[in-house]
Order: sequence, then C-alpha cells, then structure tokens
Amino acid sequence: MGLKERALRLKTDIPAVFIALRKKETPTLAKMTAGVTVAYALSPIDLIPDFIPVLGYLDDLIVLPALVALTVKLVPFEVFEQCRREAEDLWLIGRPKRWIYALPIIVVWLLLLLLVVKFIWF
Repeated sequence: MGLKERALRLKTDIPAVFIALRKKETPTLAKMTAGVTVAYALSPIDLIPDFIPVLGYLDDLIVLPALVALTVKLVPFEVFEQCRREAEDLWLIGRPKRWIYALPIIVVWLLLLLLVVKFIWF
C-alpha cells in the first residue's frame, strides 16, 4: 500500500477509531488507546510544536498514524471492519457536523487558560 492510499485510509480510520471507542465489543485496553488517539487527533497541542521546522510536522506524520495502527491492532478485526464501514458512511453525506465533539478540547483550553491566569495573579 502506497503513501497516498495510507493517507486516504487514515481519513476513514480516525473516525472508525472514534466509533470503536463507543462499541461494547471493543476491549478496555483498545478503548483507552482509542481515547488517546482521538484526543491526540483533535487536540491542537502536539508533542513537538508545529512551528519547529520539519520536526513539528514529522511528529504528526509519525505519532498519529502509529496511534491509529496500535488501536487497529487492539480492536478485534470484525469489530473494526464494521467501524470502518460506519465511518465511510459518515463521509458520504459530507463532513460530520457534530460540534459536540469539540467541547472536551474547548474545556481543556479553558482550564489551561484559567491555570495561567491564576498563576500570573497569585
């Protein structure tokens, strides 16, 4: 599988990981890994910031696919194939429009802002 095919598959696999996170058939360890994967994918905070030349983007090209691959290995094959089919259906009608999934990221940023403000004034 070439790089282009892997990139296209990643577009389906990330939502599939999120769907697998909600499935009862997914083992606990796979759910924890899926949670970390989805949080990392949605988070604007990276291990290596993007403003660092080359390394910042290399971080996104290595860490996220590695987390997705680990999650795929931990989820039973049949369950993840079903999640992939459901994820493909999500993209048929356009981009998903559920903004509720952005709330945890907004809450984390607000908490960080609150800590910084508290640290500066106290």
